[in-house]
Amino acid sequence: MRANMVALKVVAAAFGLALLGACGGGGGGGGTADVGAGTLRVALTDAPACGFDRVNITVSKVRAHQSEDAGEGAAGWNDIEINPARKINLLDLMNGVLDELGETLLPAATYTQIRLVLEANTAADPLANSVVPTGGAEQPLDTPSAVQSGIKLNHTFTVAGSELTDIVLDFDACRSIVRRGNGTYGLKPVVRALPRTQTGIVGTVDVALTGVVVSAQKDGRVIRETVPNSVGAFALSPIDPAESPYDVVITATGRAAAVVAAVPVVSEATTRISTPAAPISLSSFGFPTTRTVSGSVALADAVAAVRALQAVGGVPEVEIAYVNADDTTGAYSLTLPAGAPKLATYAEPLPLMFATQTVSAGQYTLEASAAGYVAQTNPVDLSSGNQVNKDFTLVPTP
Repeated sequence: MRANMVALKVVAAAFGLALLGACGGGGGGGGTADVGAGTLRVALTDAPACGFDRVNITVSKVRAHQSEDAGEGAAGWNDIEINPARKINLLDLMNGVLDELGETLLPAATYTQIRLVLEANTAADPLANSVVPTGGAEQPLDTPSAVQSGIKLNHTFTVAGSELTDIVLDFDACRSIVRRGNGTYGLKPVVRALPRTQTGIVGTVDVALTGVVVSAQKDGRVIRETVPNSVGAFALSPIDPAESPYDVVITATGRAAAVVAAVPVVSEATTRISTPAAPISLSSFGFPTTRTVSGSVALADAVAAVRALQAVGGVPEVEIAYVNADDTTGAYSLTLPAGAPKLATYAEPLPLMFATQTVSAGQYTLEASAAGYVAQTNPVDLSSGNQVNKDFTLVPTP
């Protein structure tokens, strides 16, 4: 195994919580069952949140079904009951930290649907789901009615007889919170189901940087995202080796981005891209001035998201920033670096050698999208001027 591949020990959340297990409904749905039963174990993890000190959800159960089309009341659901329901701060679950939700016996079969069920905010508990904006007070987080029947995830996994199957639910707090014009907050759940593996990407960034976000991306889509700890260390884990290699993107307040292209990962190991002795520093990565691009997204009945994409050297696009548009007005605003990003292609031995990509300075593509609508893009040049306005009108998917 190559020198920079080291075994990763996944850090479990230190809440002292026992595993909770219960088995609901029987078999049913698609799939071909084997003789006997296996065990499904589910944990929760998180990517970073934008501008919040806490993002709380109250989880009551996890459900699994063999049919991806099964409705809430269908036969054949198998449940992990969490009793009493547990309020979890998602921001405690970064850098590979897991909160164990529980385990249950399942008939040996192939399953294609998972649901994460949340408790509703009620008069008795109005803050079951809540946010604490940075420097502010705890406020209710409104949840759609579908959340009470479960956040639906189509994810195929196989449970074999007398074996353990591990699933991690990656709840992306940053992308799941929608600000509204009336000052309230809503939940637009963005959750991924991943196999639990000891596979990931680790490294260290300069502790002098602020507002750092590190993401593993594939073709411009964020797969895993985290923030470094107090000594600058980060871990992007678990991550699926089947999609290797990844592009790792590092952003920080007032700095141009750094991109490490073609980072390989292999099963049950981690790839290190920087060390404490030679952390990645963005302090000299191009002109540090930032610019603002803002506008609105016009659409009738959905919450839109706006991404800022940038071509960096031979990497066609990486995501530099993301924001949900205001649920009431459609307004959005992004602060983006106008300086030139840096690029390194993964290689051994470390440290990596970064090169400034001058042609990319201030050049972005904005993408506005919403479920059920055709995504729209707009080029943006932030190399001069302090503010740019870009509006979008989304049209329904034919």
